[in-house]
Amino acid sequence: MAKFVPDSTTQRWVIISSMRTKRPSDVDGEKPKAFVCPFCEGHEKLTPPEVYRVGTGSPNEPGWHVRVVPNKYPITDIHEVIIHSPDETRDIEHLPVDQVERIVRTYRERFRIHRNEGQVLIFCNHGYHAGASLAHPHSQLVVVPRQINLDAVSLEPISNIVTESERFVVYCPEFSQWPYEVWVAPKTNGSMFGDIDDASLHEVAGVFQNALKRIEYVLKDPAVPFKQANEPFVYNYYIYHGTHWFIRITPRAVHRAGFELGTGLNVNVVDPTDAAERLKSTQV
Repeated sequence: MAKFVPDSTTQRWVIISSMRTKRPSDVDGEKPKAFVCPFCEGHEKLTPPEVYRVGTGSPNEPGWHVRVVPNKYPITDIHEVIIHSPDETRDIEHLPVDQVERIVRTYRERFRIHRNEGQVLIFCNHGYHAGASLAHPHSQLVVVPRQINLDAVSLEPISNIVTESERFVVYCPEFSQWPYEVWVAPKTNGSMFGDIDDASLHEVAGVFQNALKRIEYVLKDPAVPFKQANEPFVYNYYIYHGTHWFIRITPRAVHRAGFELGTGLNVNVVDPTDAAERLKSTQV
């Protein structure tokens, strides 16, 4: 069971969860020779019994498009893994857009299932340096008790627009903490993510994928000065848990160091205005 510990002088909390040290890993260096990916189709019996699927077939059998299982090594008491597809290598930026829509629809349905149990946070760690322990593309859902203060930024004012659709805007807020950080937000807000209707869900899937494609294209440019050549595309994203929801994408092309840890201040080496212009001019 997770233990929540408050700081004595601030409203910040930490979670003590020793189960996390037992997670298997296949992303740091070479895979162990005996490693079998538990998220691949045909290996359904290697995960806890599924709680949700999109696709055909019986529970815990092949035939799924998206699969949700309890996390064997939970951070909180409710912690799920959302397996993006049977494909072990392609993630949202490379999957067919209809598969991205299935993933986003799964996010909405699981958010709705758990919304009365606490604060629902959906997030993704793509790549080892973003916190992933298994390479097979997946994201996660955790439920945090309502009495726990989440030290998360709220919706930032819209500026530095990259692109927009009928219902959504993609932009680089002035408060960007990471190079080429991008936010996706509804033009008409005031609701929670679980309230999104089907038409908006279909639209945001395409907009979200397009944003990731633009960021990947820019960061693969050898001329980008702050990253090593041929580095993999590593990023995090999360869906804000509360009212006035948004998706925040943070590419992990730089590493945080002593100054950031010691001050709580983040240094962004790319001006958000310049980032937006570069992303806007990218053809994907």
